[in-house]
Amino acid sequence: MTSVDDALSLTREESAVITASIPRVRVEKITASMPRISATLEHRLQWERSHRVRLGATDAAVIAIATGVAAVFQLQQGEPPVNVATRCVLLATVWFATLLAMRTSVTALFGSSFAEYRGIAHASGLAIGMMAFAAVVLDWDSMRITVLITLPMGLLGLLMSRWSWRRWLSNQRRHGRFTSRTLVVGNRDEVEYVARALHPSSAGGYQVVGATLLDGNARELKLDHATVPVLGNLHSVAQVAVELKADTIIVAGRPERDPDFVKRLGWELEGTAAELVLSNRLADVAGPRLSFIPVDGLPLIKVQIPTYEGAKHLLKRALDFTVSVIALIPIIVMTPVLALLIKLDSPGSVFFFQERVGRDGKPFQIVKFRTMHADAEQKLAALKAQHDGAGLLFKLKDDPRVTRVGKVLRKLSFDELPQFWNVLLGDMSVVGPRPPLPSEVSDYDGTVSRRLYIKPGITGLWQVSGRSDLSWDESIRLDLRYVENWSVITDLQIMWRTAKVMFAPKGAY
Repeated sequence: MTSVDDALSLTREESAVITASIPRVRVEKITASMPRISATLEHRLQWERSHRVRLGATDAAVIAIATGVAAVFQLQQGEPPVNVATRCVLLATVWFATLLAMRTSVTALFGSSFAEYRGIAHASGLAIGMMAFAAVVLDWDSMRITVLITLPMGLLGLLMSRWSWRRWLSNQRRHGRFTSRTLVVGNRDEVEYVARALHPSSAGGYQVVGATLLDGNARELKLDHATVPVLGNLHSVAQVAVELKADTIIVAGRPERDPDFVKRLGWELEGTAAELVLSNRLADVAGPRLSFIPVDGLPLIKVQIPTYEGAKHLLKRALDFTVSVIALIPIIVMTPVLALLIKLDSPGSVFFFQERVGRDGKPFQIVKFRTMHADAEQKLAALKAQHDGAGLLFKLKDDPRVTRVGKVLRKLSFDELPQFWNVLLGDMSVVGPRPPLPSEVSDYDGTVSRRLYIKPGITGLWQVSGRSDLSWDESIRLDLRYVENWSVITDLQIMWRTAKVMFAPKGAY
């Protein structure tokens, strides 16, 4: 063996011979090309950009008008034009930049209306707060007047413009435009659950164009509103998405013993899809009580346990009291007219009293305007075999016991107006689960009885989601979701939606 000293003493010619005898390994040039955006994805990104431009232009116009009105007011007070122009331009710039920074236009595309309006309010408050702070620090006395004028006017204008654009976008989506072509992946029951929730007429913007089942080989899924084709398998999700020109893939369930399925699918979809959405029925139970907490790289989902007393419920009671007092004023004025119509239509009392079950199972007397003939309770037993409902709730679309005036009152929900007296007394809430009959409660199981944890309401999710058109299971699901996830903002939203339903009634009979 050649020693180190011998090797160092080799001549140049000997070294060349040794080097030539070593086999050479050919090194290929390594290249990595990033995924290119497909035509489908580019089409979606293009209409998203166009809509964001529309929203931005409208926001800028509203802010300009609000600050312009404030500028005119300041000029009338004798403020120097240069100072007025500088401060108003600065306010408008900060306000618009805050709206962009908080991504309010992104929420407008696929987020809920509440999330969009909340973002607008937060951004506006932050911008105005920064300018108010600058006014105090820099001793801009006139800036305070600008803030007082601009904030309410600008915020109202922004909310109204965003509401108008949301209505326009919803109408476009009902005609199949500006929607996200969606492929749902998972086990059959999970896929059907998601596909039914993403109804074509909803304003969510997700149009289900296909499904990939991980536990079967069906060719199609027949749902209430459409038939969804079933294509591909576990290993061809990305290929199916390309064939269907889907830009959103919703994973409703992953294969067993394959924890990296979602990660690999995300890699495969790069350049072909805009979103990979994970659906979990936990969200239907927890709703806004969900939050994500990354701990050392581990994504944890935190679920806050609901509480049914405390400051939040005192605030709900304060809202109920205020709304009931305001509502009873016009109701008192309307009552003599409605009472006369009810009396002329059929003999009997004007009001109808019935025992219902309230919070914690306590009974109370609910009051309504009478909409049925006086002998309606005696005829109930003969009609039970004909009822159109399911489960414990009796309902009949063409109930012969309802009077002519009663049909109109029910259609407009005027028969529910006296229940504001129950709200004032504290037996009911303005928003809550439907007040059940004692006969219904006696057949409740442990799950359904959870709807008695809070006060029943005059209106609720069931009222604005179809009312009597809903199945028993669906109405219970909505009630339980409300019980666990309610908030004052949610109550205000439901009140607003109820007002719209009264003028465009659906499922009221």
